[in-house]
This record gives sequence, structure tokens and C-alpha cells, in this order.
Amino acid sequence: MNETVAPLVIVDAANVVGSVPDGWWRDRRGATERLRDRLASDGLPGRPGPVEVVLVVEGAACGVESVPGVRVESAPGSGDDHMVALVADAGDRPVLVVTADRELRRRVTALGADVTGPRSVPR
Repeated sequence: MNETVAPLVIVDAANVVGSVPDGWWRDRRGATERLRDRLASDGLPGRPGPVEVVLVVEGAACGVESVPGVRVESAPGSGDDHMVALVADAGDRPVLVVTADRELRRRVTALGADVTGPRSVPR
């Protein structure tokens, strides 16, 4: 993998938000914005140095805006398909996908991405 470029970190917003039963279902958009803001302020623990963070949203969270440090992408269809496409488009760039979804994990690791679970994201 190419170590001279910042690693790409792709975060499965729905999966990460849904991993903690804190009432997120009452305000999916607000929960996604809080996740975005935590990523922007705290980064990803254990990942020192610059990284490019992409938060992939779908459904009720579509339309959440990007902020400095976190690019938000609304999936035009399936969020999983969009994340797989982002990994495929990364070429030889190091990629980390944050999700607990087993099928998504299988798909992105087949393309060479590393995977970590939702607990790796600041709470």
C-alpha cells in the first residue's frame, strides 16, 4: 500500500450510530451530526497523523453537511454499495472501513481495505 498519502477512513454512519442504544432512532439526522462532529474534533483513536474521513450516510441522514475534517457523502442508493465503490476507487491508497456489518466487511476486505468496528469511534 502507498504510505505517502493520508489513509482514507470510511465510516458507515448508520451502523456506527445504531451501535449504541442512546435514542438515536428519535433523531437519526441529529445523531449522525453528533457522530460527524465527534469525528471532526477527536479523529479516530489509534490512528495518529493525517487521515481523510468520509462519513457515508443514507436514508433520513441524507443531507447532513460536511465540516472541516469530515467529508459527508449521501449514498445515492445503498450505503454499502457506495462504501464499496469508494474502496474500489481508492486504488492502492490505505483504506480503513468502520462498520460491524459482516457482509460489508467481507466485500471491502476482498478489495484490500482494513476494517474496524464501531467501538473504535469516539463516543
